[in-house]
Amino acid sequence: MIRQVRGRVLETSPLGAVIEVAGFGIFVCMASPEGLIEGEEGMLHTYLAVKQDGLELYGFTTTDDMRFFEMLLGVPGVGPKTALAILRKAPREALRGAIGKRDLDYLTRVAGLGKKAAEKILVELSEKIGITGTHDEGDAEVFDTLVALGYTEREARACVANIPKDVAGKDARLKAALTSASR
Repeated sequence: MIRQVRGRVLETSPLGAVIEVAGFGIFVCMASPEGLIEGEEGMLHTYLAVKQDGLELYGFTTTDDMRFFEMLLGVPGVGPKTALAILRKAPREALRGAIGKRDLDYLTRVAGLGKKAAEKILVELSEKIGITGTHDEGDAEVFDTLVALGYTEREARACVANIPKDVAGKDARLKAALTSASR
């Protein structure tokens, strides 16, 4: 299995990055290619998914993100594309906190999961994760407020994901989300 890719970053897109390895341009699917700069050396921890129609390589800038991705894959019905989509919608630490606290509301609203999928993830992973991670329980309300103000669900998720970790309290987190949206 390919567990790491290192090489010059040829191209980045919202869906991943192309990394030059031994003269080949390898596309690596990513939740977010932040931290990779085109033309510079980049290193990703990877997960190789073998499917009937080919191989797909999923990349992560940290081993913690990769381990969380692999943990999501252990949930029945969650494949690599679904796990990556979950990581695109909310920060890993917030997801860990929501799962550890069994916060179905956060997973359905902010992470955009269906109720059955969110319940399945909670049942399978809550005991493995324990009550850890940084997750503000007011984020679901912040998300709803942003949607009520006219933001699309996708824009609201992005705003909630961009709230600095040190901001606490529903009102302060809403203000930070609105500030991140105006940039």
